[in-house]
Amino acid sequence: MTTYAALLRGINVGGHKKVPMGELRQLMAGLGWSDVRTYLQSGNAVFTTADPDPGTRLERALARHFGFEVRVLVRTAGELRAVAAACPYPAAELDPAKLLVLFLQDAPKEGHFDSVDASAFEPDTFHHVGEAVYCYFPDGMGRSKLPAALDAVRPKVTMTGRNWRTVQRLIELAS
Repeated sequence: MTTYAALLRGINVGGHKKVPMGELRQLMAGLGWSDVRTYLQSGNAVFTTADPDPGTRLERALARHFGFEVRVLVRTAGELRAVAAACPYPAAELDPAKLLVLFLQDAPKEGHFDSVDASAFEPDTFHHVGEAVYCYFPDGMGRSKLPAALDAVRPKVTMTGRNWRTVQRLIELAS
């Protein structure tokens, strides 16, 4: 049995793709998964299963139940801890609402994000490390165009972002 975090992409934003967390927990429990817990309304769930491909299975179940597609990125508890450990920023010294981790479905080739001119987004900065892109927004993320620029890089990489507070909470829930 492995404990995972499921990161649902693009749900409950602006009234679109509504996925109530109570229904999500019931759906996941119905798949035979145990210790299902959710965090916030933005599509974060922690669960335990022996399922070899929980992300694909959850995507299919969500499409059947809600009638729309939802991309799901899944990380083990150990992978979450590794993402936190690899953070190139002094996370303990920063406002966790201004530090974002973009979780990537797969690790792109080295240099994948080189076409993004970091100086065009200053003071916002980013660093790509494996299956994550770490972004820091000293003035807040609300008006930054950096996430959209990273998402526009081709070939397309499926990604979903979580602020540092959420990353830390998911690690706690998965431990």
